[in-house]
Amino acid sequence: MKRVKPGAAILLLLGCLHASALDREAFTFTHYDLNVRVEPEQQRLAVRGKITLRNDSSEPQRNLSLQISSSLSWRSIRAGSKAVEFLSQPYVSDIDHTGSLSEAIVSLPQAVPPKQSVELEIGYEGVIPLDTTRLTRIGAPADAAKHSDWDQIGRNFSAVRGIGYVAWYPVATEAASLADENSVFDAVGRWKLRNFESSMAVSFQATPGQQLWFSGETVASKAGDASPSFRIASMGSEVPSFAIGNYQEPQSGDTVSIAYLSGSAEAAKEYALAADLGANFVADWFGAAKEKAVVVELADAQAAPFEDGSALMMPLAAGTDSRLLQMTAVHQLTHAALPSPRPWIYEGAAHFAQAVYRELLGSRADAIAFMGLHGIGVVEMEKALGKNPEAATADSLIQTNLPELYRGKAMYVWWMLRDMIGDAAVKKVLRAYRAENDKDPAYVQKLVAAGTKRDLEWFFDDWVYRDRGLPDFRVESAYPRATVGGGYIVTVTVENLGKAGAEVPVTIKVTGGEVTKRLEVRAKAKNSIRMEAPGTPLEVTINDGSVPESDTGNNSFKIDLKH
Repeated sequence: MKRVKPGAAILLLLGCLHASALDREAFTFTHYDLNVRVEPEQQRLAVRGKITLRNDSSEPQRNLSLQISSSLSWRSIRAGSKAVEFLSQPYVSDIDHTGSLSEAIVSLPQAVPPKQSVELEIGYEGVIPLDTTRLTRIGAPADAAKHSDWDQIGRNFSAVRGIGYVAWYPVATEAASLADENSVFDAVGRWKLRNFESSMAVSFQATPGQQLWFSGETVASKAGDASPSFRIASMGSEVPSFAIGNYQEPQSGDTVSIAYLSGSAEAAKEYALAADLGANFVADWFGAAKEKAVVVELADAQAAPFEDGSALMMPLAAGTDSRLLQMTAVHQLTHAALPSPRPWIYEGAAHFAQAVYRELLGSRADAIAFMGLHGIGVVEMEKALGKNPEAATADSLIQTNLPELYRGKAMYVWWMLRDMIGDAAVKKVLRAYRAENDKDPAYVQKLVAAGTKRDLEWFFDDWVYRDRGLPDFRVESAYPRATVGGGYIVTVTVENLGKAGAEVPVTIKVTGGEVTKRLEVRAKAKNSIRMEAPGTPLEVTINDGSVPESDTGNNSFKIDLKH
């Protein structure tokens, strides 16, 4: 190992970085080949292996950053057969649960040209205890923090997630802070985008007799002398994670495989049944599953669930409400059926699936109430982004790393498309979607146009390609006219004060019922509709909650029959 002494390191780095500042995100980690030794008794992790990095910047790079959790320490870094010089330093960042990273700033033997790669041999080790530093220092209650940042290597059970939680494998990002609005989501989002097609091969050495689960695997594998090996061909949206414990023989069905701990057999059966109940619905909307869904039980009964692609790490409890389990399973099975490199499709469609399934279990009003749980966050986030002139591009659905948008807002986008073009057309789009063909931001729009012959470029422009905020509908006027045969014709004019257009339901309440029609109202525009009211018209209401709005306080209008 050639760890540089502090004084020499400063001179070295001043020379190396004289031309420009270190670009921590210049390199893409295209492949990991790691051997991981886990020692539960000491909460210890030791890693040796190789990593391949590609210079995706426009300039030759002589220096690069390698970051691991601050509870781990660098032992060696080699290029070819020679040790390379590096400076190991703490780097404050909340992409790790400790709130800090152990960063190695590496000086390469020669500069790596753009689009060229370098392979490094690496070694590091240390401990991974439960650590809630990043959450408690911003004021989170300690008890809640430990159920959120539950990652640790423990004597009886270990569960460790990757970037955004624990940097147990090398990464490189700019600093991010939970106190700085959305910088952690941005940093992790940029990382996932850059490393979407990266691969990882991992072999583990762990306690004999326990079982180990790793991302991308459908069952827990016995860990011991055999050193189980795993491979992720393309990371996609996965966060490489592992769990080690006394897992029982997996509860495996046609739709989901469940790695459960001792005493949770009944809970595993209940979740498997819920997945079976939701499977036909998901297949009808999204087509056949592209991969097997996996559930991995967490030992902490209050631990926050975590999605890792089509895998779900969560506590299991017998007697959980069947509808809640079905909603969870539908989300997970949608991921298995609709992989995508675009978060607004991958996550947005999964949340949309839950809303449609909630409608199936109850009513449209129930589905809209479910969406409303996310709608509050969407409205608040859009208000905050409205103060940033760069948000229109940076936080469009095709670019954003904000979960309020790629989950909540995207869910509404899919629902609005459904209202505009119908169930059959949306199903056709979703079943035709192929992640490998999604090279163009307009790919989904083209699928919609091909299936419906309807031009919805204005809709995609307002909601997907750019973030124009939310619509703000108001009833400008409602003029009733009595008809000869009884009843009324009501002419309703709706104004959209917002910068995003939408097709919105307009409802007239009449004595004994109501009548609803849909009206397209573009941004900063007005439109009118004539509606037949079979009884005395009393009130006009715009929007049933299916379109997120910046202000719903002006959505109702009392009809005055005297004028």
